Amino acid sequence: MNIIIVGPVYPWRGGIAHHTAMLADHLKSRHHVEVVTFSRQYPALLFPGKSQYEQDGSPPDVRIYQWIDSMNPFSWVSAAVKIRNMKPDVLLFAYSLPFFGPCYGILSAIVRWKAPTKALFLCHNIIPHERWIGSILFTKFAFLFSDYFIVQSAAVEKDLLKLIPRAKYTVVPHPVYAKFGSVIPKDEARRMLGITASNVLLYFGYVRPYKGLATLIDALKIFVASEPKNNNVLLLIVGEFYDDEARYRARVNDLQLARYVVFVSEYVPNERVATYFSAADVVVLPYLSATQSGIAQIAYNFDKPIIATDVGGLAEVVIDEKTGFIVAPNDPRALADRIARFYTEGREEEFSARVKQEKKKYSWDRLVEAIEDLACAGHHGP
Repeated sequence: MNIIIVGPVYPWRGGIAHHTAMLADHLKSRHHVEVVTFSRQYPALLFPGKSQYEQDGSPPDVRIYQWIDSMNPFSWVSAAVKIRNMKPDVLLFAYSLPFFGPCYGILSAIVRWKAPTKALFLCHNIIPHERWIGSILFTKFAFLFSDYFIVQSAAVEKDLLKLIPRAKYTVVPHPVYAKFGSVIPKDEARRMLGITASNVLLYFGYVRPYKGLATLIDALKIFVASEPKNNNVLLLIVGEFYDDEARYRARVNDLQLARYVVFVSEYVPNERVATYFSAADVVVLPYLSATQSGIAQIAYNFDKPIIATDVGGLAEVVIDEKTGFIVAPNDPRALADRIARFYTEGREEEFSARVKQEKKKYSWDRLVEAIEDLACAGHHGP
């Protein structure tokens, strides 16, 4: 098949761009694949981070066209005409934000008009974590011009059926992110980072209000205060802040936790990701809301247990008492209890062994096969 993927990819950064790149590389072994991405992804006014660009890494091994200016509808039409002339069998959209809904809808409508092309939306999110006026309308507009959908968790499936009750779709678990390298021996990783603590927790990824870092900081205070032996713990907070960093630092200082917390407040280059995950005993996802999390799939790549909240599809990935712990959201005391149990019960080795088995089902081949099945025949329901 001739497959054109539309969505963020290198030189743009972030989890969706990484996902798009890995999907393109896996599809190209069986199909002709090209990617159409953005010349401008977000206007600077709407982007809270320091940079939208990947500082390292590499593009997928397919041709990439930067044809879409997200703020210029004329570029949408121009890109659509170019894509239409490429005669794709499948137009695959990496959909994550309603902001792109009008653009994707116009692209799909023009490419599909009186053509055999099938439009497939791979939905990372449908209902945004941070809603704004028009977000649902923008998403519905994009989905008007789709033939099929792929969702990666039951939470996103539920959101899809709220908007499109008769949607033709399939559910495929979010594949493991394997692009960040292999596990580094823990002692070596800690030496590289200058860590001397015996117990290391990792919070990784963008810091946004819905990701619950404040809850984790409060839980750390409870954990440290519970027993003197818990004083040899370190929380690594690694990721760029899309929220007020000073507020989190002030909370750490107010709770007298400065000696237990290290802030690495930047977007981490790809080659350094393995070091942070390898240095940790467990990854903590204290989200207040979620659909799924690419961070969980990075953790699984490095065989790391996860302590996560019971929101969105996290409990589908983190198997409670087997690959980690699931806890109620926004409950610092419950989160502190699971951290304490992880260490006092010595669960790391057991959980890591189960992660190695569990992650086998999160393969890219399953996603590629789902795309092929939908393109060839269509599907309704999981």
